[in-house]
Amino acid sequence: MDEKELLRLETVTAGYARPVIRDVSFAVARGQVLGLGGPNGAGKSTLLRAITGCARVFAGQIVRAEGLTVAHHWQRPELPPELPLLGREMLPLLGAEPGRAHPMVAPLMDRPLNRLSGGQFQLLQAAACLAGAADLVLLDEPTNNLDGRALDALSDMLSGLDPARAVIVVSHEKEFLERHCTGLVEVAAG
Repeated sequence: MDEKELLRLETVTAGYARPVIRDVSFAVARGQVLGLGGPNGAGKSTLLRAITGCARVFAGQIVRAEGLTVAHHWQRPELPPELPLLGREMLPLLGAEPGRAHPMVAPLMDRPLNRLSGGQFQLLQAAACLAGAADLVLLDEPTNNLDGRALDALSDMLSGLDPARAVIVVSHEKEFLERHCTGLVEVAAG
């Protein structure tokens, strides 16, 4: 594995009880923002789960850099009901330093999580992953429920990526991927 590479997938077939996605190959290097595009049901989220070990790899292999740390922003992060936790308290639980979070997230820091809108919670989760120390950040549909200002904040976070880290972004918004990613992998259905 090249010393700049953090992750390499070699003809990976992955799924759960049966394969969902087949024969996917790509590599992610430090400083790269790689986009995964494709239609609903093509297996993009399953591929991220295979990288984290939450989905089964039926064939091929996933090669990780030694000591690789990963942060995973789920497609539908669960907003805990009635949990008296503030945004600034949640970030350290996810491995992030509140002081490193984007300024757009600052107003969310002193609000209880159960009082955030879906878009606010989505942005806070993405900010937590990007403000953490993980080498590789997996963002699964981070643009869901975001308004224009929040999308701009997410764009700023991606453009300010530490060159020692990498991000894989799953999105149906091809324009967003083309604008923010240094590479793009299209995943086909079936």
